[in-house]
Amino acid sequence: MKISSQEVEYVAHLARLEINEKEKEKFTSQLNDILLYIDKLNELDTKGVEPMSHAIAVTNAFREDKTSTSIGTEQTLTNAPDARGEFFRVPKVIE
Repeated sequence: MKISSQEVEYVAHLARLEINEKEKEKFTSQLNDILLYIDKLNELDTKGVEPMSHAIAVTNAFREDKTSTSIGTEQTLTNAPDARGEFFRVPKVIE
């Protein structure tokens, strides 16, 4: 056994969790299974294997940023219901 029920109880206390005896046994068993599996994985030879951030290849789903010319102030203001000079005129919001 990698972890004892006293250690599980201590961690539960640190996490401010109240667990009963049945839960303590269950968590002890589950945590032991996890730790034993990690030991099994540590037996693998990983020399020459580069670290990676994802298990599968991740590609960018966004389009490439390209600059283009804008439509200009005059053409923009042609759709405005009320324009003053180079600005949109809007109703007062603050009295």
